[in-house]
Amino acid sequence: MQLATLDIAIVVLYGFAIFGLAQYVSRDKAGAGPKNTTDYFLASKELPWWAIGASLIAANISAEQIVGMSGSGYAIGLAIASYEWMAALTLLIVGKFFLPIFLKNEIYTMPQFLERRYGPAIRTLMAVFWLVLYVFVNLTSIIWLGSIAVTKVAGVDQNIALIGLGAFALLYQLRGGLKAVALTDIVQVTLLILGGLIICWLTLQQIGAGAGVIAGWHKLVGAAPDHFHMILKKGDPHYMDLPGLSVLIGGMWIANLSYWGFNQYIIQRALAAKNLHEAQKGVLFAAFLKLLMPLIIVVPGIAAVLISPGLTRPDEAYPAMMRLLPTGLLGLVFAALIAAIIASTASKINSIATIFTLDIFAKLPSQRGGAGISEQGLVRVGRIAAVTAIILAVLTAKPLVGQSEQAFQFIQEFTGFFTPGITVIFLLGLFWKRANQAGAIVAAVASVALSWLFKEIWSDLPFIDRMGVVFLASLALAVIVSLATPASGDSDVIEMGDVSYATRTSFNVGALAVILSLIALYATWW
Repeated sequence: MQLATLDIAIVVLYGFAIFGLAQYVSRDKAGAGPKNTTDYFLASKELPWWAIGASLIAANISAEQIVGMSGSGYAIGLAIASYEWMAALTLLIVGKFFLPIFLKNEIYTMPQFLERRYGPAIRTLMAVFWLVLYVFVNLTSIIWLGSIAVTKVAGVDQNIALIGLGAFALLYQLRGGLKAVALTDIVQVTLLILGGLIICWLTLQQIGAGAGVIAGWHKLVGAAPDHFHMILKKGDPHYMDLPGLSVLIGGMWIANLSYWGFNQYIIQRALAAKNLHEAQKGVLFAAFLKLLMPLIIVVPGIAAVLISPGLTRPDEAYPAMMRLLPTGLLGLVFAALIAAIIASTASKINSIATIFTLDIFAKLPSQRGGAGISEQGLVRVGRIAAVTAIILAVLTAKPLVGQSEQAFQFIQEFTGFFTPGITVIFLLGLFWKRANQAGAIVAAVASVALSWLFKEIWSDLPFIDRMGVVFLASLALAVIVSLATPASGDSDVIEMGDVSYATRTSFNVGALAVILSLIALYATWW
């Protein structure tokens, strides 16, 4: 596929506009950029709810979701939407039960919480883990899959696309930090949703053969009934990917709680809120957007079953549907795809810089006491970390991710070894005062060891179920070790006494609407 001149002009115009907007919104009242770490890493703790919600989705939705999940819609069907719809319910839990503790204790990073709850050893251990994960798994995957999408749609050499995406995302957020990312993500998300709805509309129009979108929807459901089941039965060929009820009551909860509740890359937006109420409104807004995502991402993949049957690979479904777009609209939707890639990449870069600066560099012996560098110096360290991270990701993307049969599986396989332990450590840290550092470290180590063991000896156990089993085993070990060793004592400085989990009526009404919507969706497509 080649972009017409008008399409190229739209994409270039978008690039200049979003870059300029990012630099403009990141200024302070005097017209200068961020002056300290709070400005740079937490957007001066002034993010409004709409920026938090939009930025949560923009950080989450990238090439692996748009291209990969659409491909899964083509191969599996609507069942893959559980990743999106169950995330909406998870966000409500994060807003009601996790954020009150994090914001009350003025938490900046997830490793910082671990140190204040358990002690310094677990903070350093998990900070190093997250840096390795973010740079060599998440960041490499995002820019690699993004470069594939750009190459397929625009015909650009993949190496050029890889470098270009990384460089643009870096420059986009380098000066302004999180504020530059979050305050422009409302534009990114609007474009993403608009582009996805256009593709969904046009695909259903084509299937309807002139009878309209509703007719096209009914024809699609009737022609591909096997693609419209949310809960897969055991005999389904894709059961290993989505093992039945486990997506509702099993291991998917472990992945969702870890990702949406304890992942610096995601939770950093809520930590930068003006106040708790604003943060809760933001996650509620993100939950509503999550309900909409399958329409934008999954349905076009299912539609490709009728419009483009026999694709060589399922991941070709979304680019194939983009070919339906006329000149001009193609440029707009391609810009939306670029928006998703850039927003997610920029968010990841900023989180890497935050963790390295605040949890590694600032904790070095030379930086403690009066010998530490200034706040502006720490901001410079963050920028150097950001540049280093994107260079490493560009250089290692092909050997690490390019050799994998499916990049999405590469991400899940690696992170899934750690996810159960992370969830255990944080849940116990938040809600069981007797948990200590020894128990937390055992949970982290057991998560990796047991995940590897079960993968080797229990190969027919679905990935999601394996996470659930490892979570329960790691939880039991953490509790036993915590009870058998001294309590945290003075190392636990997290304040819990006056934390209130009460939420305003607006949040409760919105949460109820999300829950009722989920019940209706699952009841309809069970």
